[in-house]
Amino acid sequence: MKVAILISGSGSNMVALAESMTGDHPARPCMVLANDPNAGGLARARAMGIPTAAIDHRPYKGDRTAFEAALLEPLLTAQPDIIALAGFMRVLTPDFVGRFEGQILNIHPSLLPKYKGLNTHARAIEAGDTEAGCTVHKVTAALDDGPILGQARVPILPGDTAETLAARVLPMEHKLYPLALRRLAMADHTPITLP
Repeated sequence: MKVAILISGSGSNMVALAESMTGDHPARPCMVLANDPNAGGLARARAMGIPTAAIDHRPYKGDRTAFEAALLEPLLTAQPDIIALAGFMRVLTPDFVGRFEGQILNIHPSLLPKYKGLNTHARAIEAGDTEAGCTVHKVTAALDDGPILGQARVPILPGDTAETLAARVLPMEHKLYPLALRRLAMADHTPITLP
């Protein structure tokens, strides 16, 4: 199976996914696509031998349909079986999601359904939660919604800030996302739970 990975920044989750797709893994990365030509993850992908493309979202300000039409061009050329959003910081329209229904994965830095959207770690701390974490889910038209494929949990410690909590959640993202992708590529939809 072919996997297109969409990024906006440094691509740490993209690297974790790409490094996992070796040996007997049923999938391989076919492209890394960014919405920022300066995204650090593009150079990392090229260094790994993965084809890259970038569609700068800024010229399309206020016109998500036109941006997504441009985004579709390299995707349709690559013909991915799975699209993995790995720190892709653009909200996709229902039309785009519908075109790839059931094929788009995302990793979100909270224990969904809690804390959809941004500032998840700060919101968990402010709410007095005792744990936080991350969720891999299939993407639907609703933001940070869709069937959950896996979750990883970390404790919220006394004195935690959003930054210290994020630093503990990120390594769990790097463990969980590759496991969830592998299972999906094998048509196994059993949710994963990491402590």
